[in-house]
Amino acid sequence: MKNKQLVQKEKKPTILRSDKISVRFGGFYAIKEFDFSIPHGELHFLIGPNGAGKTTFLDAICGKTKYTEGTLTFNGSVNLARLKEYEIVREGIGRKFQAPSIFPYLTVFDNLELAMKQDKRVFPMLFSRMKAADKSKIEDMLNLIGLKEQRNVIAKTLSHGQKQWLEIGMVMMQEPNLLMLDEPIAGMTEEEEEKTGELLLELKKHCSIIVVEHDMDFVRKFAEKVTVMHGGQLLCDGTMEEVQNNERVMEVYLGKKGDDSHAEAL
Repeated sequence: MKNKQLVQKEKKPTILRSDKISVRFGGFYAIKEFDFSIPHGELHFLIGPNGAGKTTFLDAICGKTKYTEGTLTFNGSVNLARLKEYEIVREGIGRKFQAPSIFPYLTVFDNLELAMKQDKRVFPMLFSRMKAADKSKIEDMLNLIGLKEQRNVIAKTLSHGQKQWLEIGMVMMQEPNLLMLDEPIAGMTEEEEEKTGELLLELKKHCSIIVVEHDMDFVRKFAEKVTVMHGGQLLCDGTMEEVQNNERVMEVYLGKKGDDSHAEAL
């Protein structure tokens, strides 16, 4: 009995919950009655074929696309349908798109400083002086994303992987509770992929993370939990091992039920 109570106490609270949300464009459902949840501090991967609805789901969370049915609840009580995109960011949801979006002619340090969570009005930005605590936050982020030695480097000269890490750092400077990444390792070298995976494991100590990814080797190595989408709907979720052995995934996502070779591909 005591052990059961201990497990219940240790269960992490849910930070984002999707209850049967749908996104419809005319008569076409990009997402249909999709259920999803992620607790605090989890690294959660969304996988599925092109057109499965993965990116549309991220769009719905951050307010870029409005969902037509269902509810999206953040931090237990915040109804995201009522908020504009910038209000969703202020609530603690950060997103990085696939292509890096940085200030190419500023230094790495300056990029992080501009992205920092602070008063963005014109006069406070023009006349404010950097506090010691703010400088310390930037230094900590430089260490976290592995760009301490590049702090004074102009951002456009960074490698592709370094630009991706910089933008992840910029989103993290907003101190999000939920970080969303869309194919973060696309175009990276194997070494950069490994460093990105290690970075995600560190970042989940600070926030929950949802990653859309097609590289199954990367998912298999770093995923804590996996959700498989198909045709805008939930196909299954669980650990990578559970997903690989799921008969519906074999039949629908892989095309051949019970084919072990296809399971290995996933």
